[in-house]
Amino acid sequence: MNKQTSHAAAIRDWILSTARSGHSIEDMVDMMVRTGYTARQARRLVAEHLNRPAIAIPVADTRQDGQRTRHPEPPFMMADNRRIPVSMSMESPTVRVLESVLDDAECDELIEQARPRLVRSRTVTDAGTHEISEARTSSGMFFMVSETELITRLEYRIAELLNLPVENGEGLQILHYEPGQQYEPHYDWFDATQAGYKGLTEHGGERIASFIMYLNTPEGGGGTHFPRANFTVSARKGSAVYFAYENGDKSSLHAGLPVTKGEKWIATKWLRERPYR
Repeated sequence: MNKQTSHAAAIRDWILSTARSGHSIEDMVDMMVRTGYTARQARRLVAEHLNRPAIAIPVADTRQDGQRTRHPEPPFMMADNRRIPVSMSMESPTVRVLESVLDDAECDELIEQARPRLVRSRTVTDAGTHEISEARTSSGMFFMVSETELITRLEYRIAELLNLPVENGEGLQILHYEPGQQYEPHYDWFDATQAGYKGLTEHGGERIASFIMYLNTPEGGGGTHFPRANFTVSARKGSAVYFAYENGDKSSLHAGLPVTKGEKWIATKWLRERPYR
């Protein structure tokens, strides 16, 4: 199955499962528009997969270039028909801690889907290449956008939560850390003064936010540390940390602290200012 066929199948499955869960046609069209489809595209797909006549619902087309994410705000947000508590909010850097983003079964399934494909993690250099570095000692892998039904469901959940089209997200990355492994302090945005900047931002533009989901709870260590704010987010299964930034935002410096006991699994979604294709 090629990528285009896989994506079409994932959209079909999402529409069918969302309808079965009790959402109205209007709800589904609205959700699809908020994740990057035009109203016309959303109406056509919903009508096609539900075997209904084409519907004419006046939903605004919100897709545009240079978009920013919506920062989740306390006490909770709604996404994918679930209540997601926002337990911590910080403005410098822009950080939010969210609870119950994933359930236990979703966490476990992501780990099992990723496990056979793990390889040594690489870092992006200033020249725009991807190299193995002692600063990053985990193993990991990338899923293609909409690669599986679970990936599609999570991508739509994140898109609805942050009010950013699915197309603006990079493929979901799964990382695995064993005792002693870590990711030293770094930025997720790309340095505009470096030679590789043009190539790194040619498709999708600059990174604007990161969304890290914890797939298990390490027995010791493994938190996400923001040294300039002297703040650490504990790694707890099903929770997530969101942080947004501009190019050159030094306050967004962060690190994956060493795992001191057990292991750590995370899923990371990087968001771009434009569709990442």
